[in-house]
Amino acid sequence: MEPGTENRWPLVAIVGPTASGKSALALKLAEELGGEILNCDSIQVYRHLDIGSGKVPAEWRQRVPHHLLDIALPDEDFAAGDYRRIAEEVLREVRGRRRLPFVVGGTGLDLRALLVGLFESPGPSESLRRRLADLAESKGRRYLHRILARLDAPSAESIEPNDVQKVIRGLEVCLLARQRMSDLQARGRRPLAGFHVIELGLNPPRPLLVERIDRRVAEMFEAGLISEVEGLMKAGYSPRMKAFGALGYQHAWGVLCGELSREEAVAATQKDTRRYAKRQMTWFRHQVKPRWFEGLGDDPEVQGRVKKWLVGRLRNWPIPPEGGRFISAESLRR
Repeated sequence: MEPGTENRWPLVAIVGPTASGKSALALKLAEELGGEILNCDSIQVYRHLDIGSGKVPAEWRQRVPHHLLDIALPDEDFAAGDYRRIAEEVLREVRGRRRLPFVVGGTGLDLRALLVGLFESPGPSESLRRRLADLAESKGRRYLHRILARLDAPSAESIEPNDVQKVIRGLEVCLLARQRMSDLQARGRRPLAGFHVIELGLNPPRPLLVERIDRRVAEMFEAGLISEVEGLMKAGYSPRMKAFGALGYQHAWGVLCGELSREEAVAATQKDTRRYAKRQMTWFRHQVKPRWFEGLGDDPEVQGRVKKWLVGRLRNWPIPPEGGRFISAESLRR
């Protein structure tokens, strides 16, 4: 146990690029070490967005408790502050059950909001937001993202170009505060209290990750992503809502509108996802300092290496108030 952590509950944060196997690794560790999993993917919080967001199957949720999935409607503006508020409540409950929390996902802004804290920022300007939204509509989401990159490169690096609401918020803060949002984020935060964060990351070889991404995207379309989007539209949801900024959803909508063929949509989503994975790794390397593990999280050899390292970090951690250990003798023999 590290000095100064005696009165803080351990929390394991698993980061890495999309399709690197974070969820499979978290499931394995949580099952064997008495844990519960908190989702940290900004699209998986939405109901009805299952295929395109890559939500874990129901069978996994029965094996280990999963939290912060399906807690908002697709047209709700669920921001980083909302994520932090609910995640803090769930963490207190997990700690109360004397379980080990695993925060798992690739949304860097939500992870930073939870662990490092939020920042003081100007309030919303509906008129400015409307102008920026109109600009995104007329010139495209990537055009808006390029403006943010010129004004605030660190924030643009962490925001997916298709996530138009976050891009607009970044520009809104820059224009109203006359400061970069990334600079404001570095000041005046309230870090997560009562927990000692143990960060680990998956860093698969690039060719292996690209192969995994391309296969996963193809499987998403085969599993019915276009039908999922069609169902959302029939339910009355707008293609301009935040959820449609997720990878794959806009291209699936393009197929329904006749703008893209299915093959073009698959190829475009694969390309965008590969770019996103690269940006994720850049962001994680600059913003967090995890213990990196080469390979994919569903590889048993990788899982064994991660568990051995994590057990070493947890072996003598007291569980207040009675004491004890997370790591049982049975777990150590596995």
